[in-house]
Amino acid sequence: MVKTNNSKNNFYKLSIQVSLNGLSFCAINKPLNTIVFFKVIDYRKRLNPIEVLQQIEKVYEKEEFLRTPLDEVILLFSNELYSLVPEKFFIEDNASDYLKFNTKILETDFVAQDHLEEHELVNVYIPFTNIINFFFDQYGEFEYRHDTSVLVEELLKLNKEKKVGTKMYVNNYPSGYDLVVIQEGKLILTNSFTCDTKEDFIYYLLFTAEQLELDPSSFDLIFLGDISKESERYKIAYTYIKNLSFLKTSFGFIFEAGSVLPKGYAHFTTFKSL
Repeated sequence: MVKTNNSKNNFYKLSIQVSLNGLSFCAINKPLNTIVFFKVIDYRKRLNPIEVLQQIEKVYEKEEFLRTPLDEVILLFSNELYSLVPEKFFIEDNASDYLKFNTKILETDFVAQDHLEEHELVNVYIPFTNIINFFFDQYGEFEYRHDTSVLVEELLKLNKEKKVGTKMYVNNYPSGYDLVVIQEGKLILTNSFTCDTKEDFIYYLLFTAEQLELDPSSFDLIFLGDISKESERYKIAYTYIKNLSFLKTSFGFIFEAGSVLPKGYAHFTTFKSL
Protein backbone atom coordinates (compact mmCIF):
# COMPACT_ATOMS: atom_id res chain seq x y z
CA MET A 1 0.00 0.00 0.00
CA VAL A 2 1.18 3.52 -0.72
CA LYS A 3 -1.32 6.35 -0.76
CA THR A 4 -4.99 5.96 0.04
CA ASN A 5 -7.76 7.08 -2.28
CA ASN A 6 -10.89 8.05 -0.33
CA SER A 7 -13.48 7.13 -2.97
CA LYS A 8 -15.07 3.69 -2.47
CA ASN A 9 -15.36 3.33 -6.25
CA ASN A 10 -11.69 4.02 -6.87
CA PHE A 11 -8.75 1.88 -5.88
CA TYR A 12 -5.83 2.39 -8.24
CA LYS A 13 -3.05 -0.15 -8.66
CA LEU A 14 -0.07 0.72 -10.85
CA SER A 15 2.24 -1.85 -12.44
CA ILE A 16 5.60 -0.58 -13.72
CA GLN A 17 8.07 -2.65 -15.70
CA VAL A 18 11.61 -1.32 -15.92
CA SER A 19 14.31 -2.68 -18.20
CA LEU A 20 17.40 -1.30 -19.90
CA ASN A 21 15.43 -1.51 -23.17
CA GLY A 22 12.23 0.30 -22.22
CA LEU A 23 9.44 1.03 -19.76
CA SER A 24 5.80 0.13 -19.40
CA PHE A 25 3.17 1.59 -17.09
CA CYS A 26 -0.30 0.15 -16.54
CA ALA A 27 -2.86 1.20 -13.93
CA ILE A 28 -6.18 -0.38 -13.07
CA ASN A 29 -9.18 0.85 -11.13
CA LYS A 30 -9.73 -2.40 -9.24
CA PRO A 31 -13.38 -1.97 -8.14
CA LEU A 32 -14.35 -1.25 -11.76
CA ASN A 33 -11.78 -3.69 -13.23
CA THR A 34 -10.88 -1.00 -15.77
CA ILE A 35 -7.49 -0.09 -17.20
CA VAL A 36 -7.20 3.67 -16.70
CA PHE A 37 -3.61 4.27 -17.79
CA PHE A 38 -1.33 2.41 -20.19
CA LYS A 39 1.96 3.63 -21.64
CA VAL A 40 4.87 1.81 -23.28
CA ILE A 41 8.25 3.36 -24.10
CA ASP A 42 10.89 1.54 -26.16
CA TYR A 43 14.45 2.83 -26.34
CA ARG A 44 16.42 2.82 -29.59
CA LYS A 45 19.41 1.38 -27.74
CA ARG A 46 20.19 -0.40 -24.50
CA LEU A 47 20.65 2.13 -21.69
CA ASN A 48 22.38 1.96 -18.32
CA PRO A 49 20.48 2.36 -15.00
CA ILE A 50 21.38 6.06 -14.72
CA GLU A 51 20.02 6.77 -18.20
CA VAL A 52 16.89 4.72 -17.46
CA LEU A 53 16.21 6.83 -14.37
CA GLN A 54 16.52 9.96 -16.51
CA GLN A 55 13.89 8.54 -18.86
CA ILE A 56 11.59 7.74 -15.93
CA GLU A 57 11.93 11.29 -14.63
CA LYS A 58 10.91 12.63 -18.05
CA VAL A 59 7.81 10.43 -18.05
CA TYR A 60 6.79 11.67 -14.61
CA GLU A 61 7.21 15.28 -15.72
CA LYS A 62 4.76 14.69 -18.60
CA GLU A 63 2.19 12.28 -17.15
CA GLU A 64 -0.05 13.86 -14.53
CA PHE A 65 -1.74 10.54 -13.71
CA LEU A 66 1.51 9.08 -12.38
CA ARG A 67 1.81 11.95 -9.92
CA THR A 68 -1.71 11.48 -8.53
CA PRO A 69 -2.44 9.52 -5.31
CA LEU A 70 -2.31 5.75 -5.90
CA ASP A 71 -3.33 2.94 -3.58
CA GLU A 72 -0.90 0.23 -4.62
CA VAL A 73 2.26 0.08 -6.74
CA ILE A 74 4.30 -2.86 -7.98
CA LEU A 75 7.62 -2.42 -9.75
CA LEU A 76 9.02 -5.18 -11.98
CA PHE A 77 12.71 -5.33 -12.88
CA SER A 78 13.44 -6.99 -16.21
CA ASN A 79 17.13 -7.86 -16.52
CA GLU A 80 19.42 -10.88 -16.82
CA LEU A 81 20.88 -10.35 -13.32
CA TYR A 82 18.97 -13.17 -11.63
CA SER A 83 19.12 -16.85 -10.74
CA LEU A 84 16.33 -19.22 -9.71
CA VAL A 85 17.31 -21.42 -6.76
CA PRO A 86 15.41 -24.38 -5.27
CA GLU A 87 14.20 -23.26 -1.86
CA LYS A 88 15.81 -26.20 -0.05
CA PHE A 89 19.25 -25.08 -1.28
CA PHE A 90 18.79 -21.37 -0.59
CA ILE A 91 20.79 -19.74 2.21
CA GLU A 92 19.92 -16.06 2.59
CA ASP A 93 23.28 -15.05 4.05
CA ASN A 94 24.94 -16.40 0.90
CA ALA A 95 22.46 -14.92 -1.56
CA SER A 96 25.10 -13.28 -3.77
CA ASP A 97 26.86 -16.64 -4.27
CA TYR A 98 24.00 -17.82 -6.47
CA LEU A 99 24.69 -14.98 -8.90
CA LYS A 100 28.47 -14.76 -9.06
CA PHE A 101 28.93 -17.54 -11.64
CA ASN A 102 26.84 -15.85 -14.34
CA THR A 103 26.76 -12.20 -13.25
CA LYS A 104 29.45 -9.68 -12.42
CA ILE A 105 28.68 -8.51 -8.89
CA LEU A 106 30.09 -5.41 -7.24
CA GLU A 107 30.50 -5.07 -3.49
CA THR A 108 28.02 -2.20 -3.55
CA ASP A 109 25.31 -4.21 -5.34
CA PHE A 110 22.11 -4.86 -3.42
CA VAL A 111 20.89 -8.45 -3.76
CA ALA A 112 17.14 -9.05 -3.45
CA GLN A 113 15.04 -12.20 -3.58
CA ASP A 114 11.51 -13.20 -4.48
CA HIS A 115 10.08 -16.27 -2.79
CA LEU A 116 7.88 -18.33 -5.12
CA GLU A 117 6.48 -20.28 -2.20
CA GLU A 118 3.96 -22.40 -4.08
CA HIS A 119 6.76 -23.74 -6.28
CA GLU A 120 9.48 -23.88 -3.57
CA LEU A 121 11.76 -21.56 -5.52
CA VAL A 122 13.69 -18.39 -4.71
CA ASN A 123 14.56 -15.88 -7.42
CA VAL A 124 17.79 -14.10 -6.43
CA TYR A 125 18.46 -10.91 -8.37
CA ILE A 126 20.05 -7.46 -8.46
CA PRO A 127 17.55 -4.59 -8.71
CA PHE A 128 18.45 -1.04 -9.70
CA THR A 129 18.62 0.77 -6.36
CA ASN A 130 18.59 4.26 -7.90
CA ILE A 131 15.22 3.44 -9.46
CA ILE A 132 13.88 1.94 -6.23
CA ASN A 133 14.80 5.17 -4.45
CA PHE A 134 13.02 7.26 -7.09
CA PHE A 135 9.75 5.37 -6.69
CA PHE A 136 10.04 5.38 -2.91
CA ASP A 137 10.24 9.18 -3.06
CA GLN A 138 7.17 9.19 -5.30
CA TYR A 139 4.95 6.70 -3.47
CA GLY A 140 6.46 5.69 -0.16
CA GLU A 141 6.42 1.94 0.49
CA PHE A 142 5.69 -0.26 -2.50
CA GLU A 143 6.32 -3.81 -3.75
CA TYR A 144 9.04 -4.73 -6.21
CA ARG A 145 9.84 -8.06 -7.85
CA HIS A 146 11.83 -9.49 -10.69
CA ASP A 147 9.91 -9.82 -13.94
CA THR A 148 10.80 -13.50 -14.33
CA SER A 149 9.22 -14.27 -10.95
CA VAL A 150 5.84 -13.22 -12.35
CA LEU A 151 6.56 -14.94 -15.66
CA VAL A 152 7.46 -18.30 -14.09
CA GLU A 153 4.57 -18.24 -11.62
CA GLU A 154 2.00 -17.50 -14.32
CA LEU A 155 3.35 -20.03 -16.82
CA LEU A 156 3.44 -22.77 -14.17
CA LYS A 157 -0.13 -21.85 -13.29
CA LEU A 158 -1.13 -22.28 -16.94
CA ASN A 159 0.46 -25.75 -16.94
CA LYS A 160 -0.94 -26.86 -13.60
CA GLU A 161 -3.76 -28.93 -15.07
CA LYS A 162 -2.25 -30.00 -18.42
CA LYS A 163 0.98 -31.71 -17.38
CA VAL A 164 1.72 -33.22 -20.78
CA GLY A 165 4.74 -32.78 -23.06
CA THR A 166 7.44 -30.13 -23.17
CA LYS A 167 6.76 -26.43 -23.71
CA MET A 168 9.39 -23.81 -24.41
CA TYR A 169 8.15 -20.26 -23.77
CA VAL A 170 10.00 -17.33 -25.34
CA ASN A 171 9.21 -13.89 -23.89
CA ASN A 172 10.57 -11.46 -26.50
CA TYR A 173 11.87 -7.91 -26.19
CA PRO A 174 13.94 -5.86 -28.65
CA SER A 175 17.43 -6.78 -27.41
CA GLY A 176 16.84 -10.31 -26.14
CA TYR A 177 14.39 -12.75 -24.62
CA ASP A 178 13.49 -14.75 -21.52
CA LEU A 179 13.31 -18.50 -21.98
CA VAL A 180 11.20 -20.77 -19.77
CA VAL A 181 11.05 -24.54 -20.31
CA ILE A 182 8.29 -26.55 -18.65
CA GLN A 183 8.16 -30.33 -18.95
CA GLU A 184 5.25 -32.41 -17.69
CA GLY A 185 4.10 -29.37 -15.71
CA LYS A 186 7.47 -28.88 -13.97
CA LEU A 187 9.97 -26.07 -14.44
CA ILE A 188 13.11 -27.33 -16.16
CA LEU A 189 14.96 -24.11 -17.02
CA THR A 190 14.72 -20.34 -16.91
CA ASN A 191 17.30 -18.12 -18.56
CA SER A 192 17.60 -14.79 -20.37
CA PHE A 193 19.64 -14.06 -23.46
CA THR A 194 20.86 -10.82 -25.00
CA CYS A 195 20.79 -10.84 -28.81
CA ASP A 196 20.57 -8.35 -31.65
CA THR A 197 20.30 -10.63 -34.67
CA LYS A 198 17.90 -13.39 -35.67
CA GLU A 199 20.90 -15.73 -35.99
CA ASP A 200 21.86 -15.20 -32.34
CA PHE A 201 18.23 -15.68 -31.37
CA ILE A 202 17.92 -19.10 -33.00
CA TYR A 203 21.41 -20.17 -31.92
CA TYR A 204 20.65 -19.77 -28.21
CA LEU A 205 17.27 -21.42 -28.67
CA LEU A 206 18.59 -24.49 -30.48
CA PHE A 207 21.64 -24.76 -28.22
CA THR A 208 19.37 -24.84 -25.16
CA ALA A 209 17.20 -27.49 -26.79
CA GLU A 210 20.31 -29.57 -27.53
CA GLN A 211 21.59 -29.29 -23.95
CA LEU A 212 18.20 -30.42 -22.64
CA GLU A 213 18.06 -33.22 -25.25
CA LEU A 214 14.89 -31.82 -26.79
CA ASP A 215 13.90 -32.66 -30.35
CA PRO A 216 12.89 -29.49 -32.30
CA SER A 217 10.17 -31.54 -33.99
CA SER A 218 8.54 -32.62 -30.74
CA PHE A 219 8.41 -29.73 -28.23
CA ASP A 220 6.01 -26.76 -28.39
CA LEU A 221 7.58 -23.33 -28.87
CA ILE A 222 5.24 -20.66 -27.54
CA PHE A 223 5.88 -16.96 -28.12
CA LEU A 224 4.87 -13.99 -26.00
CA GLY A 225 6.05 -10.42 -25.66
CA ASP A 226 7.12 -8.20 -28.55
CA ILE A 227 6.71 -10.53 -31.57
CA SER A 228 4.40 -11.36 -34.47
CA LYS A 229 4.32 -13.72 -37.46
CA GLU A 230 6.00 -10.97 -39.48
CA SER A 231 8.96 -10.79 -37.06
CA GLU A 232 12.36 -12.05 -38.21
CA ARG A 233 12.64 -14.14 -35.04
CA TYR A 234 9.38 -15.92 -35.76
CA LYS A 235 10.34 -16.60 -39.36
CA ILE A 236 13.71 -18.13 -38.53
CA ALA A 237 12.21 -20.21 -35.70
CA TYR A 238 9.63 -21.51 -38.18
CA THR A 239 12.50 -22.82 -40.31
CA TYR A 240 13.94 -25.03 -37.55
CA ILE A 241 11.14 -25.82 -35.11
CA LYS A 242 7.94 -27.66 -35.98
CA ASN A 243 5.35 -26.58 -33.42
CA LEU A 244 5.05 -22.79 -33.09
CA SER A 245 2.25 -20.78 -31.52
CA PHE A 246 1.49 -17.61 -29.57
CA LEU A 247 0.46 -17.66 -25.94
CA LYS A 248 -3.31 -17.55 -25.62
CA THR A 249 -4.46 -15.85 -22.46
CA SER A 250 -7.04 -13.34 -21.33
CA PHE A 251 -6.27 -10.54 -18.89
CA GLY A 252 -9.94 -10.04 -18.04
CA PHE A 253 -9.78 -6.25 -17.82
CA ILE A 254 -12.01 -3.60 -19.34
CA PHE A 255 -10.17 -1.05 -21.45
CA GLU A 256 -11.38 2.50 -21.79
CA ALA A 257 -13.14 3.40 -25.04
CA GLY A 258 -10.71 4.18 -27.84
CA SER A 259 -7.83 2.24 -26.28
CA VAL A 260 -5.76 -0.10 -28.40
CA LEU A 261 -6.13 -3.50 -26.78
CA PRO A 262 -2.86 -5.45 -26.40
CA LYS A 263 -2.72 -8.97 -27.82
CA GLY A 264 -3.10 -11.76 -25.29
CA TYR A 265 0.63 -12.46 -25.39
CA ALA A 266 1.91 -8.87 -25.25
CA HIS A 267 2.92 -7.11 -22.00
CA PHE A 268 2.12 -10.39 -20.23
CA THR A 269 3.88 -9.79 -16.91
CA THR A 270 2.83 -6.15 -16.67
CA PHE A 271 -0.84 -7.09 -16.82
CA LYS A 272 -0.56 -10.29 -14.80
CA SER A 273 1.06 -8.40 -11.91
CA LEU A 274 -2.15 -6.39 -11.54
